[in-house]
Amino acid sequence: MSADKVREYLRAMEERDLERARTFLAPDFTMMFPGGVTMASLDELVEWSKGRYRSITKTFEDFDVFEDGGDTVVYSTGMLNGEALDGSMISEVRYIDRFIFRDGLIVDQQVWNDLADVLTQPSAA
Repeated sequence: MSADKVREYLRAMEERDLERARTFLAPDFTMMFPGGVTMASLDELVEWSKGRYRSITKTFEDFDVFEDGGDTVVYSTGMLNGEALDGSMISEVRYIDRFIFRDGLIVDQQVWNDLADVLTQPSAA
């Protein structure tokens, strides 16, 4: 069930359907991206992303779900694909996202990926 919610949330984010995406989030939701970039709203994330790439989609490879006390933890792994700011293609960049659910809503998202390395290479930047 929680893996399905992660999949739906991530698809809503890809489509920039922020209203739908917000329905998956707890009021005290926070997220952290590579480099220690921490945000507490989807609007912040969208604005920050504008300076990094034109579009990104995720190809899901696996979801691992387990219980941790009263929380449910979901790891989503796969590949990022999309378009860099200069129009070049981004493909097959590995990622791991960790989501913590409390009372059925996402309270925390941690993101790890190799996108920064790809975007600084001459062929993708």
